Amino acid sequence: MMADDWSLSSWRSKPIKQQPPYPEESKEVLKDVISQISQMPPIVHHGEVDRLKADIAAAGRGEKLILHGGDCAERFQDCTSTMIENKLRILLQMSLVFTWQAHIPVVRILRGAGQFAKPRSSNYETVDGKQVPSFRGDNVNGFDISERTPDPNRLMRAFFHSSTTCNYIRALLGGGFASLQYPHAWNLDFIRREDVRGDYNSILAELDHGLGFLRAARVLDTTPGVNTVDINISHEGLVLDYEEALTKKVGTEYYNLGSHFLWIGDRTRQLDGAHIEYFRGIANPIGIKCGPTLGGDELSELLLRLNPANEEGKITLITRYGSDKIAQKLPEHIEAVKRSGAKVTWVSDAVHGNTYTTDNGFKTRNVSNILAEIQQSCEIHQASGTVFGGVHLEMTGENVTECVGGSSELQHEELSQDYVTFCDPRLNYTQSLDIAFQMSNFLRERQQLSRSDANKKRKLVN
Repeated sequence: MMADDWSLSSWRSKPIKQQPPYPEESKEVLKDVISQISQMPPIVHHGEVDRLKADIAAAGRGEKLILHGGDCAERFQDCTSTMIENKLRILLQMSLVFTWQAHIPVVRILRGAGQFAKPRSSNYETVDGKQVPSFRGDNVNGFDISERTPDPNRLMRAFFHSSTTCNYIRALLGGGFASLQYPHAWNLDFIRREDVRGDYNSILAELDHGLGFLRAARVLDTTPGVNTVDINISHEGLVLDYEEALTKKVGTEYYNLGSHFLWIGDRTRQLDGAHIEYFRGIANPIGIKCGPTLGGDELSELLLRLNPANEEGKITLITRYGSDKIAQKLPEHIEAVKRSGAKVTWVSDAVHGNTYTTDNGFKTRNVSNILAEIQQSCEIHQASGTVFGGVHLEMTGENVTECVGGSSELQHEELSQDYVTFCDPRLNYTQSLDIAFQMSNFLRERQQLSRSDANKKRKLVN
């Protein structure tokens, strides 16, 4: 529900961070571009936004599992059919593993079709001994140092590439790309450990056997819904001129119709800031990145400010601590939410807090640390009586070499082979499947433990 003292432009009266430092001579161009974008047809429909909010609420109750993944920062040059298909394929394959192994429906959210902007710690960085404006994502400036001046025209290009990506995703889904009859082309070639490859092949053989039964029984031909799925798009709501232009009034509510889901980053969650002011007025489900620097009282105030009606499915808390800090910080945040009485959905972002830089200068993450944080998150939520709602991952459908470990046993010295990210390191195709297979195992164990506890309680009552 929109607050009475909120307007579409009320964020402009608040302190703001992480905005593109456009040159003064570009200000009129910015106004013109924003005006054009505001008149464009929406990228998504408000009914889809409401449906996702209901799905997120279900995940908060433990009835579904959120799989939120994709690029750290999209590049315009990656808006190709092959790249989009690979992103979609890994999401579908991971969700199929979760559904098969853990017996839980999956809510799929792509970090994409709009994830072009990135926050930076400084307006400038040093490249080859020269100080240049920091790269803030393709919708602000170019990665090449000759293109570092922020250009408002890139916002229109961002809208075009977001629309094109979303349109192709819809075409793929409508054409049967997500059908259970589609040959998903699982690729385990990069798994170096024979025992792990054997385990994964066994699971896939079981899955294929189950699908074979459904095909033989003609269930896949006659049951509605098995030939497609919902894919939701998301991005960090960072450049507020752009987000305002994407926001439309529907009835009495304002929806950001450039995306189904938006999140507030760790650097833009100031209680008196422009981003919180903008986000508190939109009807979309929104995420809050919760890192080690977020205090419990601040979290409680954020929840009250952003969701005063305490609407279920409205707020997703995306926790990102690091495997060495989660045992201290997650319980603190859980207790703060309990004290506030807020309805939230908990999702683990186990990639950001586990980032480090190697001796030879590569920023990377280790799959074992990511899995450790996810597992600890599951265990802490179970012990606290709260619900683990899913994961948020920076990943790609390509077999890049940006993170180490996993069944491909990628080592630090191999990172240079195909390290192509222009921002943070992403899990590659094989490592993403590792997360799905391994996470499904302890989700299933958690379910078995819960059933065992329930049986013991019934016996005591009887």
